[in-house]
Amino acid sequence: MSTQESITRHRLIIQKLRNNPSSFEEILEKLQFESELHEMNFDISKRTFQRDIKEIFNLYEIEIKCDRSRNVYYIYRDSQDEYSQRLFEVLDIYQMLNLNQSLSDFIEFSTRKPTGTEHLSGLLYAIQNRFQLKISYKKFDSQDAEIRLIEPYLLKEFKNRWYLNAYDTEKKDFRTYGIDRMQYIQILTTKFQFPQKINPKNLYRKSFGIVKAGDAEPQEILLRFTKHQGEYIRTLPLHPSQEILEESEGEMLVRLSIVPTYDFIFELMSMGANLKVLKPKSLADELKTKFQEAAKNYD
Repeated sequence: MSTQESITRHRLIIQKLRNNPSSFEEILEKLQFESELHEMNFDISKRTFQRDIKEIFNLYEIEIKCDRSRNVYYIYRDSQDEYSQRLFEVLDIYQMLNLNQSLSDFIEFSTRKPTGTEHLSGLLYAIQNRFQLKISYKKFDSQDAEIRLIEPYLLKEFKNRWYLNAYDTEKKDFRTYGIDRMQYIQILTTKFQFPQKINPKNLYRKSFGIVKAGDAEPQEILLRFTKHQGEYIRTLPLHPSQEILEESEGEMLVRLSIVPTYDFIFELMSMGANLKVLKPKSLADELKTKFQEAAKNYD
C-alpha cells in the first residue's frame, strides 16, 4: 500500500470520527465509498485499522480510543494545533485535485501573481540549520535590488503571501522580507547563534498581519459588526484574543486585545459600513480620517 493511500486514509478516518463516534463497520463503509471516489484502495482489516490508530497518534497527536460499551471509536484527544490544521487543509485540497476527472469546469482558483514559494524549502532549511543567507531583495517602491546578509528565524504566511522574519546584520535589527521580492537566495556555510531570549513568534503575537508591534502594549478594542459580517469574523477570527461579547439578530459585539498596526487598520477599512469601532476613540478617529481622505478621490 502506497504512502499516499495511507496518509489519505488517515485523514478520512479522522474526518469520520471528528463528525461522530463510529463503529469499525461504519468507518469501513466510509473508506469503501471514498475508495471508489478516489480510485484507490482504502479497504482495511481490523488489524490494519489498529495500526492506523497508532500512526495517527504518532503523526498528528490525535488519540483515538474505543468505547466498548457502545462498540464505537472516538477521538479522545485532538491536538488541533495550527500546523496540523493547515496540513489537513492541504490534504483536503490534494484529495480533491487528485480525482481522476476533468476539473476545469468545476474549479476556479484566485488569479495571483507568483508568490516566491520556490524559495520556501531553502529558507526553511537555512532556519532549521542556523545558516546565514545572502539575498537579492527588491522592494516594490525601489528601482534596484539590494544585497542583504541576514539570519533567518521564521516563515510567516499572511493573505496568500509568505514572509521571512530575519535579523539584518547591517541594520542590526529584525526585519520582515516578502519572499516574492527575493530575486535569489544563497545559503551560506556561516552559522549564526540563535538568541535564547528571542522567540520569533512573539514578535507578532500582539499584532495583526506582518507589522510587528514593537514595545507597544495591546489595547482593548471593541468592534460592532453587522450580523452578516460578524459571521465571517466568527469563522475566521481577526486575532487569537477575539471574544464575542454580545450578539443579536442584527449586530455582533467583538472585543480584541491587540496593537492597532497599519495592517489591522486597513483590514478594518476593508469592511466599510459593516463595522463600527466603539473603542478606543483614537482608532475610530483614524479610520474616519482615512475614509474621508479616500472619499476625496471621488470629488
